[in-house]
Amino acid sequence: MALTDAEKTKQLRKDIAPFAKSELRMSIQQLINTVLPIFLIWGAGYVLLQYSPWYTALCSVLASGFVIRSFIIFHDCTHGSFFKNKTANAVVGNLTGLLSSFPYEKWKREHTIHHATSANLDKRGIGDIDMLTVDEYLEKSKLSRLGYRLYRNPIVMFGLGPLFMVLVLNRINRKDAKTKERLNTYFMNIALIVICTSLIMIFGLSTFLLVHGLTLFIAGALGIWLFYIQHTYEDAYFEYDADWDYVKAAVEGSSYYKLPKILQWLTGNIGFHHVHHLAPRVPNYKLEDAHESIKPLQQATTITLKTSFESLRYKLYDPENYRFVTFKEATSLERMRNKTSLAK
Repeated sequence: MALTDAEKTKQLRKDIAPFAKSELRMSIQQLINTVLPIFLIWGAGYVLLQYSPWYTALCSVLASGFVIRSFIIFHDCTHGSFFKNKTANAVVGNLTGLLSSFPYEKWKREHTIHHATSANLDKRGIGDIDMLTVDEYLEKSKLSRLGYRLYRNPIVMFGLGPLFMVLVLNRINRKDAKTKERLNTYFMNIALIVICTSLIMIFGLSTFLLVHGLTLFIAGALGIWLFYIQHTYEDAYFEYDADWDYVKAAVEGSSYYKLPKILQWLTGNIGFHHVHHLAPRVPNYKLEDAHESIKPLQQATTITLKTSFESLRYKLYDPENYRFVTFKEATSLERMRNKTSLAK
């Protein structure tokens, strides 16, 4: 007898539960092979500057990969999945947050909301990349449409996006933030000001920007790309609240980004995003094992490095056909509607 959807969901949660446990040895090992290389590479960047700024720039590119990996540790800490101990997660989360410029408490709350509302068309706005449905876009004024087009432009999203994220979004609290969250963001801001000012006074502004500024910019751009591709592909699941389902949002609304092994390692297995959304307490170093061990998870949409660039075309979501569309397709739909309206 075939299982009902409820039974399938129950079985899936049961199957993934054994993976939702951190292992101290693996967590410490990952900390060492992630954080230590960052400082070694940055140090090499400063030393090599006397020979050529290109050597330093190359070090910054390499360091950005390890900063992304440190962000995944930070990310796990916010979910309470990197260590069993809450205090350990908070301490390591704040320290790795300094490396990537993310305030721990602020991102922890907003990302929790993202998980609880991912792919829910009625609950967009926190922890998401802004996305409009076709009808919402067509109802907007020409100026508003232009603003949205600029926002979704790759140059703006992946070029200006990292600067806005690091310098603005990560530095201010939402209006509904509680005292603990506000104080944590203030602490992070002050700590970053002290660290950055000290480095600039010692090495100079141009050197600081070449080493640390370039690292964060590249890491930020790649981080936004990862988040974008994991939720933006042609047949991604989105639904209005009345019909929204958490498991479907996880498995069908998040992709499996199949990357070459070295990139998979640097990105902390976050390509197994469907597994992460289904069970956020699974530490990053167990995501692949969960995917390989549980057959239903292998049915998630698989995106490769090559095919992922196709998603840059998708700008709007069409709830009627459950798919992303391009601006051109939306414009064609608007013309058809106008013709139909005139005919009536």
